[in-house]
Amino acid sequence: MLESYVTPILMSYVNRYIKNLKPSDLQLSLWGGDVVLSKLELKLDVLEQELKLPFTFLSGHIHELRIHVPWTKLGSEPVVITINTMECILKLKDGIQDDHESCGSNSTNRSSTENAKSSVKPRRIHQAAPTDPDLPPGYVQSLIRRVVNNVNIVINNLILKYVEDDIVLSVNITSAECYTVGELWDRAFMDISATDLVLRKVINFSDCTVCLDKRNASGKIEFYQDPLLYKCSFRTRLHFTYDNLNSKMPSIIKIHTLVESLKLSITDQQLPMFIRIMQLGIALYYGEIGSFKDGEIEDPICHSKDMLGNIAGAEDEARIDMQYAAQYKGQDSYLQQVDEQPQGWVSWAWSFVPAIVSYDDSEEDYLGSDSASTMHQQKAQTLKDPIVSVGFYCTKATVTFKITEMQAESSYYSPQKVKSKEVLCWEQEGTTIEALMMGEPFFDCQIGFVGCRAMCLKAIMGVKDFEENMSRSESEACFFICGDNLSAKGLTYLTNSLFDYRSPENNGTRADFILDEAHHKETYTEIAGMQRFGAFYMDYLYTVENTSGKGSANQQDLSSGKNEDLGTVQEKSTKSLVIGPLDFRLNSSAVHRILKMIVCAFEHEYEPYSRLKPEIKDENAVVLKPEEVTSLEEYIPTRHTSVTLLKCTCTIFMAEFNLLDRLLPVILGEKNSSSFMNISNFQSLRPLPSIQILVDKINLEHSVPMYAEQLVHVVSSLTQPSDNLLHYCYVHCYLKIFGCQAGLTSLDCSGSYCLSVPIIPSFSTALYGKLLKLPTCWTKRSHIVTTEGIFELPNLTIQATRAQTLLLQAIYQSWSHIGNVSSLTVNEGLMNEVFQTIVGTEHLLCRPGIIEVL
Repeated sequence: MLESYVTPILMSYVNRYIKNLKPSDLQLSLWGGDVVLSKLELKLDVLEQELKLPFTFLSGHIHELRIHVPWTKLGSEPVVITINTMECILKLKDGIQDDHESCGSNSTNRSSTENAKSSVKPRRIHQAAPTDPDLPPGYVQSLIRRVVNNVNIVINNLILKYVEDDIVLSVNITSAECYTVGELWDRAFMDISATDLVLRKVINFSDCTVCLDKRNASGKIEFYQDPLLYKCSFRTRLHFTYDNLNSKMPSIIKIHTLVESLKLSITDQQLPMFIRIMQLGIALYYGEIGSFKDGEIEDPICHSKDMLGNIAGAEDEARIDMQYAAQYKGQDSYLQQVDEQPQGWVSWAWSFVPAIVSYDDSEEDYLGSDSASTMHQQKAQTLKDPIVSVGFYCTKATVTFKITEMQAESSYYSPQKVKSKEVLCWEQEGTTIEALMMGEPFFDCQIGFVGCRAMCLKAIMGVKDFEENMSRSESEACFFICGDNLSAKGLTYLTNSLFDYRSPENNGTRADFILDEAHHKETYTEIAGMQRFGAFYMDYLYTVENTSGKGSANQQDLSSGKNEDLGTVQEKSTKSLVIGPLDFRLNSSAVHRILKMIVCAFEHEYEPYSRLKPEIKDENAVVLKPEEVTSLEEYIPTRHTSVTLLKCTCTIFMAEFNLLDRLLPVILGEKNSSSFMNISNFQSLRPLPSIQILVDKINLEHSVPMYAEQLVHVVSSLTQPSDNLLHYCYVHCYLKIFGCQAGLTSLDCSGSYCLSVPIIPSFSTALYGKLLKLPTCWTKRSHIVTTEGIFELPNLTIQATRAQTLLLQAIYQSWSHIGNVSSLTVNEGLMNEVFQTIVGTEHLLCRPGIIEVL
């Protein structure tokens, strides 16, 4: 009688997402052990409702669906679900109106779905009520858990397309398979037990190809661009830790993905479309899409009252009135809740976690409605936020920028073809992106990589500076170097990941997570980050603390919207970035390639996703009471950002060719880049003089109020605001530079530098500035300072001989002069006088930091 228990579960999932299925035929096929369904259509409204994506499904099809159920070995072999050729097309929802329409349609669909479920449940209960004494409820529950935990899902040829304006983004995955594994991450039939409350899964993706093409007004793609990503394979490990055998939700969730080699390719035509996709992601993260109707302005009075305590209501990253709701709701709440207010990415992502890892309520139907209802109530009472760790790791990544050219075939009637040429390359090793969250009150994201470099490839704009016949060294082609390499650093970027053999999960122990702000800052310092990576490290921490008492905040207190309740909640956001030793070489080849990329990025006509809201001063602003002002002064949430650069070297070479008069006007929006003309071949100048700037450390700190608009409206309405409140109405910026020095050097034919001639000895300086937010709100108070700046320079010395001054002038004119660079002659006598390379009959061999007398 196993069919009576397992069949309803499988049928509920299939019938939920696929249209026009006959339950009777599906049930008979399942009992036979194999199901083959062809040419299926997905229920798009159900997908939109459950995923809560800001996209609309235009179409969704499955060519073939196979389900294999080994009834005779159900306790030792997995159920295999195979999908052959699945294609979905998505588009962005058209503004707030579509959002409301989709909510309405989802509500209708949800009600119909609930009615369908209610009509099906009696049948399920009738089926799941056998009198076989060999199948007690405890055994059935254990069997169901084993079946669900070991389901294998195989997808062959998955196609996803996203269309917007003239953009067509398509993702094609040849094969994707999800299966259960054992302790050594090998395929196995496993289940959680009292001694090992862990479930491990692996998802393998084979030959993932991402294409980004441009379509014309009729919707057709005239020329297919090179794929952004071509046949990339990666694997994902999932690790679920449970508190006990009856837990419906894991207490710890780890999802880590590793890519050995990631090769991206972007053409000049794809670059604006790629930036458009990135802007879409940022707009979705901050909830800037579909927030207000056209012409609708946010009411500042409502948010002024919410300012007391944490100024909640406007920041999409974490809304206080919904942040703890997920703790006390079952899975149906996640699948059926329609948000009345726009959410940020964090809120959406967290609300989706239970839908991923928890079981459907239909799995409990075999116990009867009373017992299922009792379990649901117990689950709602005891459910707590799990710890979720998501990581992405890449051993080596390469990004190549290409310039496309139109080429006609030999025949007159043959169509034109697009040929691309590589001009710029970025290589990066040991990349890590990790996110840790426990509910919405704690979110941390860390990004780092071990080393990177940027290189010039082939010719650009008719200048053959790096053609094969030029025989220029690789050291000259590389114009940006930062950090170290994996051979010297090791596999530190995989530390504590599921791919690290030393991690607690791979050694049978439970991992410890730092979820306290103070402990987090003590552990993840800048020094620790640079020791792990070496080139770049970023730590973004966002926390919400309830200072009224111990433990988590009460849902009713936070969702009630009362000022006295909100006053106990404190939000904190800190972002720290550290960049390790870097060497930046600005030569003609590098500058023109970078500017060419900027020019290509500007060649589009896309409308921005979000616009700046007009600064409106409400004349009828609410006057706060003295006790409310006191409560406001106790804590005001801010966003603090710190950027640190260590051991920076910037070398500015004399321009060997200068096409800035063709690039800069395009960047400034004065003319089109289509007027570019090719010029003569590149002529290398040796020795090549340059200005070299060295800085020991640069530190930039930036702080801004988290809810600036609401804060300014409240404070500006006060008769005599305190200095503390005025302080938080400004954007503050601190810039500190330590050990900065500059000198002259030159590059010889072998790619070596001569000893630098000092021009500006080492000095330090500091700059502080502040800018008033929403100055239109302070028009009636002329004594309020709009901007303020403080500049500190204890000492500065500039020393240069006449020859050195002439060389500096020549370097400057090579970049500012419009015309032939060769007219700016730098003779051998001037170079010898500046660098003193000839002393009597003794010749000095120039090497980086070394002078040898021959």
